[in-house]
Amino acid sequence: MSRLGKRPVHIPEKVKAEFKNGVLEITGPSGKLSQVIDNKINVKIEKDNILVEALGSSREHNMFHGLTRGLIVNMVEGVTKGFKKELEAIGLGFKVNIEGGKKLVLAVGFSHLVNLEIPSTVKVTAVLTPDKNTLITVTGIDKYEVGAFAAKIRAVKPPEPYKGFGIRYLGEKIIRKAGKAAASAGGKK
Repeated sequence: MSRLGKRPVHIPEKVKAEFKNGVLEITGPSGKLSQVIDNKINVKIEKDNILVEALGSSREHNMFHGLTRGLIVNMVEGVTKGFKKELEAIGLGFKVNIEGGKKLVLAVGFSHLVNLEIPSTVKVTAVLTPDKNTLITVTGIDKYEVGAFAAKIRAVKPPEPYKGFGIRYLGEKIIRKAGKAAASAGGKK
């Protein structure tokens, strides 16, 4: 059995959990999330805990056991606190705008603007920081949706290794390479 899967998931106050027909629904102050549970797993709701049981002992049952418990933990955290990813656009002339709350427009050094549709499950804000970089914040209750949209934004212009220009997660360390000037400094005499 999965060691993590055996641990019960605590249900905080103001959060309701319901398991019917293979679908687990968790409702909290921030919203409502639902997850289809595989038929190899059984979910029991007792007072203020959710217990996850594997209905077999094969390797596949063990994998689904730990995965299901992890998904439930993320759902409970999402409907209570929510999730947030922060990115920064670093580069000369890089601009990020939100049009109508539904479209993210990125001007990141291409000959054209990049338009990204903002999913209905996430909220995006773009703020200019004092050091002239743009801070993009992606928030929502579904951890997968928040992470996927943040990764989609970063994939538009990943940070390059020479000057570090591009879109990166806040606090992400970029390994820098030495340029041509450093390589040729000790070269010819």
